[in-house]
Amino acid sequence: MIIKPKVKGFICVNAHPLGCQKSVENQIDYVENLPTNETPLTGSKKALIIGCSSGYGLASRVALGFGSNTQTIGVYFDREPTARKTASAGWYNNQHIEALAQDKKLFAQSLNMDAFQPETKLATIELIKASLKEVDLVIYSVAAPRRYISSEDKWYNSVLKPVGESLQSKSINTDKGLLSTVDLEAATQDEIDATVKVMGGDDWYQWMEDLDSAGVLAENCNTIAYTYIGEEITQPIYGEATIGYAKKDLDQTAVRIDDLLSARQSTLERTEALKDKKYAYIGVLKALVTQSSSAIPVMPLYISLLYKVMKENQVHEGCIEQIVRMLNTGLYGDTCQIDSAGRLRVDEHELDATIQTEVKRRWHEINDNNLWQLSDFAGYKRDFYQLFGFDYENINYDQSVDTFGQKSEEAIIEGASKTQEGVAS
Repeated sequence: MIIKPKVKGFICVNAHPLGCQKSVENQIDYVENLPTNETPLTGSKKALIIGCSSGYGLASRVALGFGSNTQTIGVYFDREPTARKTASAGWYNNQHIEALAQDKKLFAQSLNMDAFQPETKLATIELIKASLKEVDLVIYSVAAPRRYISSEDKWYNSVLKPVGESLQSKSINTDKGLLSTVDLEAATQDEIDATVKVMGGDDWYQWMEDLDSAGVLAENCNTIAYTYIGEEITQPIYGEATIGYAKKDLDQTAVRIDDLLSARQSTLERTEALKDKKYAYIGVLKALVTQSSSAIPVMPLYISLLYKVMKENQVHEGCIEQIVRMLNTGLYGDTCQIDSAGRLRVDEHELDATIQTEVKRRWHEINDNNLWQLSDFAGYKRDFYQLFGFDYENINYDQSVDTFGQKSEEAIIEGASKTQEGVAS
């Protein structure tokens, strides 16, 4: 079938398999062609990445697996393809990672399951026991709009709202390329609490507690969750909003996980090197076009302006560049900026006073007539479409492709033949 993007609001409801493969290959090419002194450090040999569909989670899997030969298990929750409908992008991304890893004789397996559910944690533990035996790094990069808690038989829905007072701010209609105004009412306490349940640290802690209880964490295991903080323009909808409350909970959870993993050392032979070891980290990354950020009011316009200014100053980075720096300088290095809360920071170029001053100036001056000159809205749109495998050069989007992808199609044909043989017999 011929696959064209179907965009509804801030999300694309389909994906192009060849474009998703290209996205993965571009990131792999980046890490494989880095100078030796910039290659991701081999601090991890066996990693679990929870939330590896796209964005920073996917980049982490690529950087570790193809930059450091790390064996990886990925957990993602994506729609699989049918003969009439495409999969969501994360399915294609991780299918391709597994295929390329197999070609390189590198271990990479995945579970396509809801990370919030107990059965997913159990299945992951069983997979670790059957394959890697233990993991020395757990990356938590889950971004979801809602969460079902089976023990309560209840759904929690996150909201993107300010806290305390309503908010009116600039935004952009990404379909029409026109500026707009967003009016957001202040969140209720129930909405704040629900957002913390979905986007805070509760599930991260449950993962680490279950993995620890099952005995599948290496003695020196680290864990990191990614976050975004931003600056003045984004604070009303981010740091000071419902998301900000969830991020504060994430910070508190890192301390709780540190306590959890430190306590187990009392039952192990504790070495001097592990005496004051930190186990749980928060990694602060810059604003980029991701499936999550595109859903947040204000962010598409802010990111478009930020892209333009950072590119003009030659300090722009994408997901894979940010993650490589986080690994090299922060998680497995000692040159990363650490803030007063103990977070690892690689967002310093975005927050540079010169960059922010110029972004703010353009924020106040921008209108429909100068949108394309003052901002990199074209770059924003390209990055958005590429999240779903569209808008890549050298791909003929008028050509019919199979929704399963070439390798999966062969497997399906083989499976269908075996089924018919079984019926015939």
